Order: sequence, then structure tokens, then C-alpha cells
Amino acid sequence: MSARRRVAIVDAYSSGRRLAPLFRERGFSCVHIRSTPVVPAVYAPSFVPGDFEAEVVHGGDPGETAARVAEHEPVALIAGIESGVELADTLSEALGLLTNGTQLSSARRDKHRMGETVRAAGLRAARQLLTADEDELLAWYEGEIRARAGDGRPARVVLKPVKSAGNDGVFFCDGPDEIRAAFRSVLGTDSALAIRNDEVLAQEYLFGGEYYVNTVSLDGVHQVCDIWRTSHINANGVRDLLDGAWLLDRHGPLQEKLTRYAFSVLDALGIRHGPAHTELKLTPDGPCLIETGARLCGGDLPRLVRKAVGESQLDWTADAYTEPERFRARAGEPYAIREYVSSMSLIAPRSGTLLSYPRLEQVKALESFHEAKISVNAGEAIRRSVDDFSVPMLVDLAHPVQDVVLRDYATVRYLDGEGFYDIA
Repeated sequence: MSARRRVAIVDAYSSGRRLAPLFRERGFSCVHIRSTPVVPAVYAPSFVPGDFEAEVVHGGDPGETAARVAEHEPVALIAGIESGVELADTLSEALGLLTNGTQLSSARRDKHRMGETVRAAGLRAARQLLTADEDELLAWYEGEIRARAGDGRPARVVLKPVKSAGNDGVFFCDGPDEIRAAFRSVLGTDSALAIRNDEVLAQEYLFGGEYYVNTVSLDGVHQVCDIWRTSHINANGVRDLLDGAWLLDRHGPLQEKLTRYAFSVLDALGIRHGPAHTELKLTPDGPCLIETGARLCGGDLPRLVRKAVGESQLDWTADAYTEPERFRARAGEPYAIREYVSSMSLIAPRSGTLLSYPRLEQVKALESFHEAKISVNAGEAIRRSVDDFSVPMLVDLAHPVQDVVLRDYATVRYLDGEGFYDIA
């Protein structure tokens, strides 16, 4: 293998684990860079060490790590998941590779700076406060949220860590008592990425439907790979618990509005190269950012998109870094859905030891059933589902007729619940 046929990936976990096999298919070997001494527990099961010919563990000195990575002469260096974004920026810049650079790197990871950067660019952004002071938080809530609430909507805020992943540590609060409880649950704890929460980010709650816009960029040209609408329910004492997502057609008035805003966010955050996952809400005042990650969409959705349209954010990422002329020639092509797809999170009602899934065969018999991604098997401990990391199973649906998927989506939601789980 030529030394110039290597790609380096920082934290190749979750959807990022799909990159190395794809690069290998294209004749590139891969080097893994671990941003932390230990792989975060929530991502450890997804890491495949055998996909890499070497691994470099970042010890905290970027110069030293860059020197060790340089020995492998990679042609590209990218982040696999959120935790790898800042180190990937630092190393790719140091090695003279395609890079988004470090100037706005923190704005791509720190959710408070992200919001302020987007606002400074003239885009709609949520009102927010970053604080370690409970009294300051309550005063901000009274002055900025409660005093300005109107039209029958509750004075609701979102509290969350400033750096994390998934919906780890995210709370929706309707008043001072809920805010105090959430604040104390987040401050001083470690996030899912093992980062200490020294401050808590509070943001206004955005009323409206939630969407994902997944893109890959090259030289500031943004390619839309897939657009999703998500759904949420109130369950297990959690407000707005994510329960699923549907792939949308590429074009339509709604999609144009979402992508126009998402492209402006990418520009504001300096994302000129590589994949990005933008979560936003369509409020009565227009689209508003929840957050953007300068990495692939999680939840293995890119793999499901491949089934739906024949290629995904993974393929466009590989093109951007290893076949840029192909990317440039195809940029702007809309994706065409061959099969409508949906991914559902099943929601365990309580914790214990899982004995079986009595209704799983009924789910598998559905006309659009595609795959059940089981995280908890019989005999293992199952947790009451309160976030992305306590979901025991994802069910993927796929069918050429969208109404069939929507019908089966509702059927799975009907089957899920107490009767779906035999728990001791």
C-alpha cells in the first residue's frame, strides 16, 4: 500500500465507523486517531479496531500527535463523531490537509459559541445563557423567557451541557422548580463524552417541527445528502423524547426554506469541507438552529439513506476527500428516493433484566420492516428509556410507497409499550 493512500479518522465511532470500510473499498487504508485515552463507554461497542492499520492515541499535545500522524502520510484527516471535531481541525490544519481550520473550531463544538456565532451572522438563533450560577439562571429565566412569553405558549427552556452528544443531559423545563432540578442534574457531572459540565447552557424552547439537514461540503460548496423530519413524544417523564425520523424528498417549499437557512449556518460556522449534521426547528418565525455538528449524522442514518437513495453522506464524504473532481462534477444533484425510510426508537417503560421481546415477531412481519438494531438482548440489563443512550432497539422501515411506511410506523408505536417487553 502506497504511503499516499491513507486516510486518518479521529474517533471512528457510531456512524463514523462506516467510513474506514468505505475508504478501503476505494483503495485507501485507514489510521485511527483516538482523541481520548479511553473510548467513551457509549461508543465502545461501535468501534472496530480491525478496520485500521494503525492507531494514534492523542496524549494532549497536538504537536506531538500531529508528528505521529504525519509518519503515516495521510491524504485526508476527518472527524468520525462529535468528540473528534476539534482535534481533527487542529491536526488537519497542522498537516496542511483539507481543513476547516481552527479559527472557528470552538464555535463548531461549543453550543453557546455556536449560537452566538450564528446570531452574529444575522441568522435567527435561540436566546441563551451559559452559567454556573443557579440564581443568575433563574433571573435570566424570569426576565428573558417568562416575561416575554405569550400567545398561550408556556415559558419553557431547554437546559443541556455545552459539549455533549445525542440528547445526553437535555432537560425541558416549564418553571423554576424544574429548572433548579435540571441545573443540579447537569452541573458538575460528566457528559456522555466524559467531559465535565462546569457550566450549564440554557436556551429558549423553540416551538415547531424538528428537522435534520445532512450535508457534505467541498471548497464551500454544500451538497444536501438527506433531509429528515423527526418526531417526539412525552414518555417516561421526559418531554420531547425522540421517537423517530422520516426521510423527506429533496425538494419542496419546506425543504428549500430549511436548506437555505442550513447553508447560511454552515457558512457562519466556517464549515467549508466535509460532512455536517444540522438540527433545526421550523418556528413561526422561520427556521432556527438547534445545533450543527461538523461530522456525519449519527444513529446510523447514513446507512439507511443508502438503501433509500442509493448513496449517502458517507459516499459524498469519501468523494470530497479522495475524489474531489467527482464531487465537483456532481454537486447540486438532488437525491431521488427509491424507497421511503424511517428509523424508530423503541421506548422501554422500565428498568430490569430483559427476558424477551414478545411482540418482536409482529414487528418483523410488517410489510415495510427492514431491520431491527437491537442494543439489549435477552438476559441483559434494560434501562427505562429517557434518552438516546437508553433506547433498547431501533427499528428501520423501508418501502417504495410512503403511506405503507407511515402506517407501519404507527403500528410499531402501538405495539411498543409494556406488552413489548418481558422484564424481570
